[in-house]
Amino acid sequence: MASAVFFLDLKGKVIISRDYRGDVEPHVIDKFMPMLLELEDEGSSLPILSHGNTHFLYVRHENLYVVAVCRRNANIVLAFVFLHKMLQVFREYFKELEEESIRDNFVISYELLDELMDFGYPQSTDTSILQKYITQQGRQLEVAPRVPVELTKAVSWRLEGIKHRKNEVFLDVIESVNLLVSATGSVLRSEVMGVVKMRVYLSGMPELRLGLNDKLMFEASGRHAGKGKAIELEDVKFHQCVRLSRFEQDRTISFIPPDGEFELMSYRLSTQVKPLIWIESVIERHAHSRIEYLIKAKSQFKRRSTANNVEIVIPVPSDADSPKFKTTIGTVRYAPELSAVVWTIKQFPGGREVLMRAHFNLPSVSGEEAEQKPPISVKFEIPYFTVSGVQVRYLKIIEKSGYQALPWVRYITQNGDYQIRTT
Repeated sequence: MASAVFFLDLKGKVIISRDYRGDVEPHVIDKFMPMLLELEDEGSSLPILSHGNTHFLYVRHENLYVVAVCRRNANIVLAFVFLHKMLQVFREYFKELEEESIRDNFVISYELLDELMDFGYPQSTDTSILQKYITQQGRQLEVAPRVPVELTKAVSWRLEGIKHRKNEVFLDVIESVNLLVSATGSVLRSEVMGVVKMRVYLSGMPELRLGLNDKLMFEASGRHAGKGKAIELEDVKFHQCVRLSRFEQDRTISFIPPDGEFELMSYRLSTQVKPLIWIESVIERHAHSRIEYLIKAKSQFKRRSTANNVEIVIPVPSDADSPKFKTTIGTVRYAPELSAVVWTIKQFPGGREVLMRAHFNLPSVSGEEAEQKPPISVKFEIPYFTVSGVQVRYLKIIEKSGYQALPWVRYITQNGDYQIRTT
């Protein structure tokens, strides 16, 4: 896949590097930064740069460029997934990953580069396993170090012989709503991004089977969804523990889980979603005098649900002053550092409509610059609710000792990129 990996500073100077195949010259990286600067001068950006038959795949993180150099027709998606996974491992080791943290930890950085990839192919990217034999404190070993057994077996993400006093599984279905509404009230963009997170505290080597109200699963088995509706998941990504062959066969999510917390899967739904919190704004501008806002917020979800920690951010002119507020619920504050009014509602029940009025003075003399109109943004979290209707139909725990385990399931819907444009 990758011939070499380079960590560069913002000037293009090599901090550390690792040559995995020996088919590229060390000075080939000198071609990368001039090509990148030339692209930036043209106002464009590409994730892959090519010079002859050498290809540079790069990711920028803080004040670092991480570059994978390829000489052949590589799997580009795999290469970028590896780069991001490598950055995650370095962050988990150093807490903050930047140029200084690399320079302060040269030895560990080189050890990680050696273990993360072998002959250009990803090898071990699980931090919990790497930390068993790449430690941040030096120590003398009385016996020669051995490769952890997890690296040499099929289930590399779970230790054998794990024991818990209480066997429990916690499963969270968390959905984020991305929404963009025009100034005229029409929905321009609407999608749901979901993740299934788990915390597993089970003894032994259990197998878990998870069933969702997946439309394709019902079609594959020839059954009906029953009372609840079936949904069609898109762009599904799984943790490495999931048996993909079983999923492709009958859509059953079968896996031996890691111990502790991990992300089992993510998915997307691009169906049209009714805005959960609808915002209407009336803005009256009196030139060189004042500006007045009337903001109406309406919760368009079921009455039995409640949105928590709702935060509505309304942009105001940067030169506005002397704020005055009046609201039917919650608290309002002026945040000059954001040039915005922040309306906070601790609990917002479904089927409610609330109002907020704001008044600002404007300077008598203003600049010639055209006034910008940033959108209103909304933050919220609705527990025990999924906007897509995804449901956990069952979660079976199978272990040879036959112990009883408690599965706990929780649903949360929250804002993603949720914006409403103003007139």
